[in-house]
Amino acid sequence: MSGPQGQGTRTPAPRPDSAVPAVPDVFDPRLYGRGLPHDAFRTLRAHHPVAWQEEYEVLGWPAGPGFWALTRHADVVRVLKDAGTFSSWLGATQIRDPDPADLPFIRRMMLNQDPAPGATEESGPGHGRLRRLVSRAFTPARVDRFTAAARARARELLGAARERGPVVDLVSAVTDDYALLNLADLLGVPESDRGLLLGWTERVIAYQDPDEPPLLDDRGRPVNPRSPAMLREMFDYAQELAEYKRRVPADDVMTSLAASALTDAELEMFFFLLTVAGNDTVRSAAPGGLLALAEHPDEQRRLREGDIPLGTAVDELLRWHPPVLSFRRTAARDTVVHGSRIRAGDKVVVFHAAANYDERAFRDPYRLDLSRRPNPHVSFGDGPHICLGAHFARLQLRVLHDEVRETLPPMTLAQPPRHLVSNFINGIKSLRVRLG
Repeated sequence: MSGPQGQGTRTPAPRPDSAVPAVPDVFDPRLYGRGLPHDAFRTLRAHHPVAWQEEYEVLGWPAGPGFWALTRHADVVRVLKDAGTFSSWLGATQIRDPDPADLPFIRRMMLNQDPAPGATEESGPGHGRLRRLVSRAFTPARVDRFTAAARARARELLGAARERGPVVDLVSAVTDDYALLNLADLLGVPESDRGLLLGWTERVIAYQDPDEPPLLDDRGRPVNPRSPAMLREMFDYAQELAEYKRRVPADDVMTSLAASALTDAELEMFFFLLTVAGNDTVRSAAPGGLLALAEHPDEQRRLREGDIPLGTAVDELLRWHPPVLSFRRTAARDTVVHGSRIRAGDKVVVFHAAANYDERAFRDPYRLDLSRRPNPHVSFGDGPHICLGAHFARLQLRVLHDEVRETLPPMTLAQPPRHLVSNFINGIKSLRVRLG
């Protein structure tokens, strides 16, 4: 098994016992189409906390060099916090390697930069500056107005869903529109253009799912949805919208970004990040939380009766169903984790979905406990790249669950959910529940 850049054979720590189970595969995107592979994650955490994974050809996507999978909570936090050893800049943050020609383009995004002290312009020193610029766009007054609009939208969507009952798909009836329309309001995207946001998000997030077949190049190979060619339409729109906001300013984030010190390239990448991550975080977490409640009637009842603070309940639902399954880093230097030698240039992938169920960090992790405290889940990451929109995602989820208990009767699962085929996003494509 050869790692990147011809680094040679990867040798995990020796097994002390021949009875130790084999390393399970957690790379295949199709695994996640059946829900979280808890048995595989449990085996990795217990016996192979640093496990080499083959990166074989699957679903039309070419094979890659392989990577190290880290599944224990403490190790995931260590990697996310140590940008000096585990770099976002070197190979970006997706499991699959980008085309080398695309890497300079991909590095423009804040997510793919390292906030290392004393870094040069070539090594991504703008991370902290970019986070500060965008954070200023989320003013307290704007947050208050956004909250009121999100509440009205949740009430309207849930009311319509109740009228359609007794069996309703909460994804198509509520959560997809709730996430998308909230994001469009926040950015200031005109109503006539909001379908564009959904199309761009689907292209980037659902590219592994057979229901969303990838675009192919002239040789029949799938085209990376994050390549410059695939994002050009979105970037052109971002520039047009920014220019419009400079002429006709409004109380929205794009007006603030258009008037900021961002370069054109930085503004384009922020529009991409906010559009895709800002939409899909809530779009994945919202139905995941509703699924957990439908499957746990006692906890659903506790939430309905007001026994649990909404914020505490939302964090447990996020632990239970993290919107992001994994993130990739690249080793900037040789290091050792649990006896396994990780060499400079190796890919290291942390699995948030495994860390959130680590018995070392959470008591009785396979029990949904909406009053769980403390709850150090890593659903929004950790360290310098902790999700910039975590506050807004939590806010939207609190509002949604508050309105669910006010608007909908108790719900039970009407049929198994349909999960997204992806080793990156923990998406739910359909959630049919019975109301009442």
